[in-house]
Amino acid sequence: MGAGGYRRFGDRSRWQGSPWCQERRRFARPWKRCSVGASLGGRESNEIPYFSKLLDGIKDLTGVVVTADALHTQRKHADYLHDRCASYVLTVKGNQPGLHRQCADLPWKRVRNGHKTLETANGRDIERTVKCVSIAAGMNFPHAAQAAQITRKSRPLGTRKWFTETVYIVTSLAPSQGKPSEIGAWIRGHSTIENGLHYRRDVTWREDHSQVRNGEAPRVMASLRNIAIMILRLQGETNLAKAARAARNYPDRALKLAGITIS
Repeated sequence: MGAGGYRRFGDRSRWQGSPWCQERRRFARPWKRCSVGASLGGRESNEIPYFSKLLDGIKDLTGVVVTADALHTQRKHADYLHDRCASYVLTVKGNQPGLHRQCADLPWKRVRNGHKTLETANGRDIERTVKCVSIAAGMNFPHAAQAAQITRKSRPLGTRKWFTETVYIVTSLAPSQGKPSEIGAWIRGHSTIENGLHYRRDVTWREDHSQVRNGEAPRVMASLRNIAIMILRLQGETNLAKAARAARNYPDRALKLAGITIS
């Protein structure tokens, strides 16, 4: 089992199985993103039981916004965060069919677009639209104050056919605390950090070429790579490939980064 650290104002990469904390003290800007930690269960376990165990390692969650994968859109997680004076922004998918149906059945056609962005990235035109609606009553999920519909349309450059994806969000943030632009940014931030971590593990640490494949060893190695990324990010490194080479060439520096001293 691995355990991750937390520092209030730090941007760090995600460890396996960790929710994201996106700092927003008293709902005042600016806010920062960070990850919480990692825990490896047995072969038959999943991430759900470790949600509160990881967050228990943070003494004060007041004013913190937590985002997590759809797997963690669980009622007990919502109650846990509420009891600790934190807020949540959670994705709703098929693992919660009743809640997903409730979100999909909301009168979205009568709701104005709250925020819209257009960009060109990775050879595609991308249009994102966020709509939010208050759900103070009637939503079967603890402490939910708003639901959001995020519609993502994309098409390859030079083509005319759009591909559309719709995602539903549930949040404990009131409209004055979580505006459509902010909710969209939180969800994109969650995806950006996670995708960026996978890219670094695959490219810088060549994870796909690893010959470690037996038993729990691949999961352990994945956590060790995540720990290395987090340590370098905490040191303010922006070029992780260069920093990793420096740590490899000077092992004493690598040990010092990990807080290990040899007399």
